[in-house]
Order: sequence, then structure tokens, then C-alpha cells
Amino acid sequence: MIKYDDLIGAPFKNNGRDIKTGVDCYGLAMEVYSRFGIKLPEFFADYNDSDKISNIIHGQMDSSVWREVKPPYPVPSLLAIRFGVPSPIINHTGVYIGNSRFIHIREKTGVCIENIHSIAWRHVIAGFFIYKGQL
Repeated sequence: MIKYDDLIGAPFKNNGRDIKTGVDCYGLAMEVYSRFGIKLPEFFADYNDSDKISNIIHGQMDSSVWREVKPPYPVPSLLAIRFGVPSPIINHTGVYIGNSRFIHIREKTGVCIENIHSIAWRHVIAGFFIYKGQL
């Protein structure tokens, strides 16, 4: 079983890729996937550049890198999230870790675990995707 306790509260850092000094949402996804022995491809975008993030995510989700999945969601699955932006913009990612929970990072609170069915999240999760390199 994969452990996540050491990640909780880790700080946010724009374009961060080191869990000790800080990560952004994709840096966290890379860390979580690495615990499953999966190396994700690298992407950089400033956390507040919604257009660039959305273009990266949409471009990758529509490519041979990711494949959308339906329930039951495999662990790990990448969540595409619309965080305070209108559809179809995607500007945030999280990782599904099972039991209706996902791990992600917020700028002011750091890494946290949330429920995909909570009122705050169920309407902004745009999809679940698996990395084709994990198949």
C-alpha cells in the first residue's frame, strides 16, 4: 500500500518538483506516480496561467499520453479539475488514490486529501485519466 502521510502539508511552490522545498499540482502528481514506479513526462506552467495549463492538459488528454477512464477509477488516476474557471478550461490536477479520495495541493494550505464526492469538488472535476505508460 502506498503511503501519503509524509506529503500532507508539503508547501506549494510554482513549478516546484521537490516535495521537501515545494511542488505545484503537477509536481505533486509526478511524486505520487513515482511512488507507483511510474515516471510522468515533464510539463511546466505558472500556476496562475490558466490558458497555458488548460492547453497542456487538453493537449495531453487528447493525445497518446493519457486515456480517460470511467468508474471504477484505477489508482492512480489523474484528475483534471476546473478550479474557479469556466468550462472547458482545466487549470488544476489531483491524483485519485482510492476510496473516493484524491490528493492535490492548494497554494495556501499545501498538500491535502479531499473526497471526490464533496460539494466543493464533485462539480469541478472534469475527468479521470490514466497514464498510458502505466498500462
